[in-house]
Formats: sequence, C-alpha cells, structure tokens
Amino acid sequence: MADPKSLTGLTEEEAQEFHGIFTSSMTAFFGVVIFAHVLAWLWRPWL
Repeated sequence: MADPKSLTGLTEEEAQEFHGIFTSSMTAFFGVVIFAHVLAWLWRPWL
C-alpha cells in the first residue's frame, strides 16, 4: 500500500517545507503592505 497521506496529499516533510515558504512569503507581503501604508500616510494623512 501507499504511504498514508493527509487530506492535502502532502507528506509531513512537504507540508513543513510549504509552511516555511508560505510563512516567509506572507511576512514579505505584509512588509510591503505596511511600507505602502506608511508612504500613503506620509503623502496624505487620513486621520
């Protein structure tokens, strides 16, 4: 029989690798978003 897999079809190692890439990508995305908001705030404060 084949190795048991999770509902996603990933092994534990594949899931951990995907999680690491996803986490670093999300961190970079939020960094860009925060930077864009700071620039927009400096240009035209909204509060």
